[in-house]
Amino acid sequence: MARHRRDTSPTGSLAERARSGDGEALSELWTRYAPAVAAYLRAHGVRDADDLTSEVFLAVFARIRRFRGGDDDLRTFIFSVAHHRWVDDVRRRARRGDAVPYDAGADPRSVPSAEADVLQSLDALRARELVAALPPDQREVMLLRFFGDLTLEQTASALGKRLEAVKALQHRALARLRKILDQAVSL
Repeated sequence: MARHRRDTSPTGSLAERARSGDGEALSELWTRYAPAVAAYLRAHGVRDADDLTSEVFLAVFARIRRFRGGDDDLRTFIFSVAHHRWVDDVRRRARRGDAVPYDAGADPRSVPSAEADVLQSLDALRARELVAALPPDQREVMLLRFFGDLTLEQTASALGKRLEAVKALQHRALARLRKILDQAVSL
């Protein structure tokens, strides 16, 4: 897991600069955290993760002036917003159903080569299948920890759970994944 560097610029922390409305700081928030947020949302199966990522950052930017914390708390804050937006998206889709826009890449009349298709999706599909086999609480912990790159403490905060509960959920999830992989290898 890659850890993000801490801002040590003489003009103040990233959190302080973002809170003050500094455009460069807000741009840096997007550059630093948007890829991880999009990966987190994709891992949840969000159809348009890029669009929802944009919604997450619009909400973050709207609320950043009220954010209280330092640079170390920014990631937790951003992923808390992402988690809530994902929950809202699930609820919205449950009420209205999925709107499926036309996707030229998914049009059966034009298909990419089998080789390109397999190479592009094999790893992501397998990872999604493995994580999908977990119970919801374990799955959420694993997605935040490994796709969102949150610490145990940040994951606990984002989910509103105790640290010990998150540790136990992660431990059980890893044990279950190990068992699934062991069974697959022995076949």
